[in-house]
Amino acid sequence: MDCVKTKFSIKDLENLSGVKAHTIRIWEKRYELLAPERTDTNIRTYDIKSLQKLLNITLLYKNGYKISKIADIPENEIHILVREIATDNNVHNEALNSFKLSMLNFDYSLFNNTYTELLLEKSFREIFYDTFIPLLNEIGVLWHTNTINPAHEHFISSLIKQKVIFNTERIQSIKKSKKSKTFVLFLPENEIHEIGLLYLNYELQLKGYHTIYLGQTIPIDSLTTIKNYFPNSHFISYFTVTPPENRIEEYLQEFNDKVGFKDHHLWLLGYQAKNVKNDKNHKNLKVFKSITELVEEI
Repeated sequence: MDCVKTKFSIKDLENLSGVKAHTIRIWEKRYELLAPERTDTNIRTYDIKSLQKLLNITLLYKNGYKISKIADIPENEIHILVREIATDNNVHNEALNSFKLSMLNFDYSLFNNTYTELLLEKSFREIFYDTFIPLLNEIGVLWHTNTINPAHEHFISSLIKQKVIFNTERIQSIKKSKKSKTFVLFLPENEIHEIGLLYLNYELQLKGYHTIYLGQTIPIDSLTTIKNYFPNSHFISYFTVTPPENRIEEYLQEFNDKVGFKDHHLWLLGYQAKNVKNDKNHKNLKVFKSITELVEEI
């Protein structure tokens, strides 16, 4: 199967732009803003150029431009106008569009150029919160609606990981941990969604803490070695896919038996972590709703 998606349905355009399919049809008919191809069964299909144009039109529309006015702008000037209105309040919207296009085209250069432009206006921390988190949330929706496939998700996720790792390495090269508290960051077995965990490692090192980053799919048995070297550690993990709801209590009990809540902390985030029922029963167990909430706790 060809992973590069070059043709899009009107539903794909709705998912990617946030503009309802009905509205897109009206814009086509009344203002001739898009010119889709038609299948033998008269179903609309759109190419990458049409998608990019719609994303730019959407940005203009959300910034107060009437569709009738946009329709009068020469096509080669739309992108220039989009760049001109990219103020601090909406620059991330343009960046989101560019990142989505880089994902759909598997275009590293577009991703990197967009990221570099954002750095002229924002810190890496601001880019992560203002752009990467909304982007990842949108990607989750796009994946579930079959607008993109796993290859697209893995491509863009890998590029974001690279940026987090690079910025973490920069911290490591210029400053050493000054605080005695140790944070151990890991994902449970069969859990591979680690961008949030990588970013938390960045935040912790930025604040001067000693961290031990273990990464994906770590058995609890492997944590017992850490506890012997670093008493009263804070273990941080994401429960995104695993353990499932019916195995969470079993997992927490195993953690207590092999690591222990008496002398160590376990901080949890992620979709499955919301199913923890007994966080009040285990001393030093805490569930956070977001990265921001956890960072504020540090």
